[in-house]
Amino acid sequence: MLDRASTFAHPEIVKLLKTRIVPVAIDQANQRRQKDTEGEFFRKIAGQSPRNDFSQTTQGFYLATPAGKLMLYNNNRDPEKVLRLLREQLNEFDEDPLLQKADVVRRESVDKRYSQEPPRGGLIIRVRSKVLDGYEPTTNKWRRIFQTALSRDNLWITAREAELLRQGNVAESFAQRLALFHLVDNTRGEPLMWRPDEVRMIELKIDGERLTGRAEIVSRDGSRGFEGELYGKLKIESGVVQQFDLVALGDCWGEGPFTRGAPEGRFPLAIAFELADGTDIADSLSPQGARGWLEGYLKQ
Repeated sequence: MLDRASTFAHPEIVKLLKTRIVPVAIDQANQRRQKDTEGEFFRKIAGQSPRNDFSQTTQGFYLATPAGKLMLYNNNRDPEKVLRLLREQLNEFDEDPLLQKADVVRRESVDKRYSQEPPRGGLIIRVRSKVLDGYEPTTNKWRRIFQTALSRDNLWITAREAELLRQGNVAESFAQRLALFHLVDNTRGEPLMWRPDEVRMIELKIDGERLTGRAEIVSRDGSRGFEGELYGKLKIESGVVQQFDLVALGDCWGEGPFTRGAPEGRFPLAIAFELADGTDIADSLSPQGARGWLEGYLKQ
């Protein structure tokens, strides 16, 4: 989110990405582990950078030739510095015909563990979260970005669960998945997901087109939690889910090792769920909670 609000908000960088570069956004936690053609090509590029220990994070910006020769590695969020480095390397690329040559990389293998697809016949739900209040005022621009951040994830619903929704029922597996992996504060980074025994209550009911419910989740040591109400609308036409809008609004508290900087004490957290229509490229992304473990995420 810091990069989205700084580096990738710079108009000149955006212009270069649209006209001179093929931009690729990946979850490096997958690609550095994938045992397939895609993973091998990423490790070929990243292996030329300082981040060449694939048992550790390889986060950063990479600029590479079509053949996989690394031209730039950077993990700096100063847009002007990133712009200068991009221009320098693009000039070098333009002046050297050898850098422009490459054989076609054909996908010969796919690691199914990391190449996940949504359940056939199911639904994709967009999930957005925002902390509504509680932060101390700040003049630090980076901290301010975190404080105003809007997170994005996807929730997957199986075909069986979708059929139950059409019948006016909420599958227990769906309600549990929503609580375990999506009633989290992921506005400042990657959150800790909940354990099953930490979900003290998750209730979601359908009454006509109305969705109502309540959640109470507390970590084992009590340092993190979420308690709130769920309200929404479900619209079915001719046996097809046309609308699924749900908002979870409540009190959140605590933070994880990668979501530092939460407000002190309890703070209001809103989580919105909306039926995806495929018009956003992010609709195709797998849920964070499914990373490397789709079976566990979709557990029935």
